[in-house]
Amino acid sequence: MLRSLVAAAGLGLGVAAVSEPCAEPAGPGEAAAAASMPSWRRLEFLAGRRAARRALRAVGLDCGDIPRVGRLPVFPPGSAASISHSAGIAVAVARAPGRDQPLGCDLELRPLPREAARLVLRADEEGLLAAWSVTELFSAKEAAWKALPGAQGSLRELGAAPCGGGLRIHLRADPAQAVAVRVVRVGTGVFSHVVGRA
Repeated sequence: MLRSLVAAAGLGLGVAAVSEPCAEPAGPGEAAAAASMPSWRRLEFLAGRRAARRALRAVGLDCGDIPRVGRLPVFPPGSAASISHSAGIAVAVARAPGRDQPLGCDLELRPLPREAARLVLRADEEGLLAAWSVTELFSAKEAAWKALPGAQGSLRELGAAPCGGGLRIHLRADPAQAVAVRVVRVGTGVFSHVVGRA
């Protein structure tokens, strides 16, 4: 179901688990990045890279080593993906070549308590809690954060409003910079992905 929803937005989906055997770096860039990580973070990092390669393959692109600059992955020219991790699972979405669309995803498999709303929402957004959980709102904003150029500070710097069956997330500093986000329940958690500009 998730794969078809993502495909409907013109994206490829990749999933990987930290428990997969033979979790080795695909090249020197990944090996260098993973070398100083604690073992749990290394497994998570490599699962994210595998998920990204699978997402890129789903849109017809082959990709090997995915190094990073700072904390950001560096994809080969002409390719783009977004990676998220939660509870030992990594997911990624990738866009097809030649498509100019914003890209972002987030996976949250552990529900957030209602008290966490103060970390995600401002007073003008509290009404959203009548229809959306804190986890859904956090995940939607996290996915949008990855897609919106110029996003800075905390998730409270992004505004959210209902839009069709999803959410419109915008930069508070520049409300014209906005994306549409779809939120899908996955067990007790959620998966969010940007479906386009809003």
